[in-house]
Amino acid sequence: MTDTAVDHPARVAGRASQAAVRARDKAAWLDLFAADGIVEDPVGPSLFDPEGAGHRGRDAIAAFWDKAIAMAESIEFLFDDSFACGNEVAYTGLIRTTIGGQIIDAHGVFTYRVDDSGKIAALRAFWEQERAMATIRAV
Repeated sequence: MTDTAVDHPARVAGRASQAAVRARDKAAWLDLFAADGIVEDPVGPSLFDPEGAGHRGRDAIAAFWDKAIAMAESIEFLFDDSFACGNEVAYTGLIRTTIGGQIIDAHGVFTYRVDDSGKIAALRAFWEQERAMATIRAV
């Protein structure tokens, strides 16, 4: 993956978020977010967010972890490239989740926006549930 401007604040926060998820460290992951941060994964209505409003604030983000991340056996971030602009970075590629003895690949665009202190103000994942479900296979 091309990772120019490695010290860009959004890239730093994005990589820290990915590392905390891989390490299964909920406390470290939550600490990366601004108090009023939001997670939209995926953007719009989903099984995790039927109304499509996102998970705003640390309590809601913690509940998202419990529903979406804690249930997985592993989560890998297999990104091809990243593009940092302003206070945001967009990664392209896929997130591979192993859950219940099955692998699911969510191809998409994954963005992190940080505030002036480097905390994640918004984590947004653009991936299509139907396409991801079509990739399910045994480990």
